[in-house]
Amino acid sequence: MKNKILKEGLVLLMMSMFLGCNEKKEVPIVTVDKDAIKTEIQAMEDAYAVAYNARNADGINYYADDAISFSNEKKPLQGKAAIHESMREDLMTFPKSATISFETKEVHVANDRNQVVEIGGYTVVDSTNTKMMSGNFMSLFEKRDGKYICIRDMANSDMPKTEK
Repeated sequence: MKNKILKEGLVLLMMSMFLGCNEKKEVPIVTVDKDAIKTEIQAMEDAYAVAYNARNADGINYYADDAISFSNEKKPLQGKAAIHESMREDLMTFPKSATISFETKEVHVANDRNQVVEIGGYTVVDSTNTKMMSGNFMSLFEKRDGKYICIRDMANSDMPKTEK
């Protein structure tokens, strides 16, 4: 009986060692072309600026219908329609000679390439190219129907707050 238990124990130990020593299969490394994705996101930012500078909030094809946007001194804006309505209100007080530009500084791409976090900055200048305001933003993009679309964004000014 002792011999049988010893043999079974020895077989169990050998099987454990055999299974434990097997080489693990390598997970294929997914190559992500961050430069190409950064270029794609920057092109979206440039198109956003063109529409905004034309005072055409509805021409901004940046946000998903279910997007949420977070801005200074505002409640979160839920949905593309609410975001565009807020832009229309902002454009009413946006100086006529001012233009906005956006710069994609970093992109952080998910391994499956279905989501991208962008970190960027914006600058507003007047007709003499003098900076009027600037700030930073983060946007979360999701790939839908083969193209990236913004599903969340958050922005803040980096300028000192002026007294009202």
